[in-house]
Amino acid sequence: MRNLTHPPITSITPITPIARLAVIAACAVPPLLAYNLTPSATLFNQLASFAGWGLVLMALAAAAARPQWRGGAAVWAVLILLVAPWVSVGWAGLPASLALSSSGLIGAALVVLLTGQGLDASARPGWFEALCWGLLAAGLLSLAVSLVQVFMPGWTDGMVIAHSGIPGRAVGNMRQPNHLASLLMWACVAAVFLADRGHLAAVGRAALPVLLFALVFAVVLSASRTGMLGVLLLAVWGVLDRKLARASRWALLATPLMLGLSWALIAWWAGSGDGHAFGAGSRLAEGAGSPSRLAILANAWALLMQNPLTGVGWGEFNLAWSMTPFPARPIAFFDHTHNLAMQLAVELGLPVSAAVLGLLCWALWRAFRTSMAETGEAAVMRRCAVLLVLMIGLHSLLEYPLWYAYFLLPTAFALGLALGAGPGPRRAGQAVPAIGAIGAIGAMGAWLPGIGALMVAVSAYAVWDYQKLVAIYAPPAQAAPLAQRIAEGQRSLLFAPQADYAAATSLGSDEAALDAARRTAHNLIDARLLIAWAKSLHATGDDERARHVVARLREFRSTAGDEWLAECELPLKASELPFQCGPATRAFGWREMR
Repeated sequence: MRNLTHPPITSITPITPIARLAVIAACAVPPLLAYNLTPSATLFNQLASFAGWGLVLMALAAAAARPQWRGGAAVWAVLILLVAPWVSVGWAGLPASLALSSSGLIGAALVVLLTGQGLDASARPGWFEALCWGLLAAGLLSLAVSLVQVFMPGWTDGMVIAHSGIPGRAVGNMRQPNHLASLLMWACVAAVFLADRGHLAAVGRAALPVLLFALVFAVVLSASRTGMLGVLLLAVWGVLDRKLARASRWALLATPLMLGLSWALIAWWAGSGDGHAFGAGSRLAEGAGSPSRLAILANAWALLMQNPLTGVGWGEFNLAWSMTPFPARPIAFFDHTHNLAMQLAVELGLPVSAAVLGLLCWALWRAFRTSMAETGEAAVMRRCAVLLVLMIGLHSLLEYPLWYAYFLLPTAFALGLALGAGPGPRRAGQAVPAIGAIGAIGAMGAWLPGIGALMVAVSAYAVWDYQKLVAIYAPPAQAAPLAQRIAEGQRSLLFAPQADYAAATSLGSDEAALDAARRTAHNLIDARLLIAWAKSLHATGDDERARHVVARLREFRSTAGDEWLAECELPLKASELPFQCGPATRAFGWREMR
């Protein structure tokens, strides 16, 4: 009879306590950080992840791990994405600060991917085990946060436990139900791996089913439809993966039952008292799909058909979509298509996006095939690493989690571990597969501590630089005048476009405000900015473009826009009507509005 769990792998290089702690902290701390400062709700979470993985790279030196540079399809895909923001700067006018933020995060993902991929086969299990402990810790602590947010919302303080703005739904400390659900799915995969390795045996045979039920219960609290699909994927994993221990497979097969039982328990609670909201029930009552998401995909497809070869440019979807006529557009202000494939296609064009997606799919297929050919416990490690990537890949078809460091960097590490070469020493004189000339600079491990230290330093600098933005939106006592604070924010290396938003919307309507509106439009457009942008265009004598902006504002049907346009309903002579009441006399392409 097959053992209930696999015995621990014996031919491995143990991970040092410092390295283990660094990986656990890099995975667990960022999703649990509730403290934030206006205007960004997740910046500190992302910077914590960026710094945390920098510490992981530094810990490689203490662990005496010296990964080797290795190329591959995934590496080439990420290299293409690394260049894309700077192409957009020169071609589409993307502000350099936005390109710097994007390329910095993508560059970190590249290094973390190379690290996981380049680790020796005997070292990878220990590093993946630490990754799983970190994800499980993040999931269980997020479960505790979720319980408070749903059942004891008065206990939330915004500092240790974030407030949930959606009654009856858990949002975690990342303040997004879908992000919470994806983290919980990762924790489920981590729990299966740890149980299969025998690390939960001391707790008892029921440890894995209990953990999975608790995590699935939290998924129902989040009311995330994506998370519920993830639960079904867990069950499919249990059906297909015969390399898992039998007890692990049975626990995975039971997850749909856990989902149903969790649903019944929460529905019973919601119906047992006054004012208890059942977020999952109301969420699923909306249907399996979101009409606004389908509409934004249709709009993105139309934009892609207008720019099939080049796309609109990295980071330019929001500007292109907002400034292109779409009479039936969804009324929410979207800065993303909520679909990874469509996002890359509409911003990079069909040829480049097909190359990137093809390379990533090939890398994932190669990782899966390698896990199928692997034997013993190493196969389980690779399979679980692939499952982590698949889970976030599923989420990426409905959201954009990989634009957040606390999802992107663990994904890159897991993919790297899944793609690593098998065991066996290299023959004397055999070169390590390298990325062109990079191989000439020697072992990757010699560079990683310095790269890690740079990531930590950049994170600290970003926190300091962000204070210029905080001073604009949440000024301290005896703060400088608003204009002075905005000017200081516009000199920020990383956050200048957000300061431009304040300049465009708060400092009147003139040429300077117009320039600020054009710059910040590359970041995010909303009703307030559209109104300010139109006013500045009118003030500088460009009523044709002003009315083009007003026409787009009408399409969004926002409360702020309707209140401003209500002036057009007053009984005035045509000559006395405000400029926004006149019809658009010329159609402008979105590139003409930059």
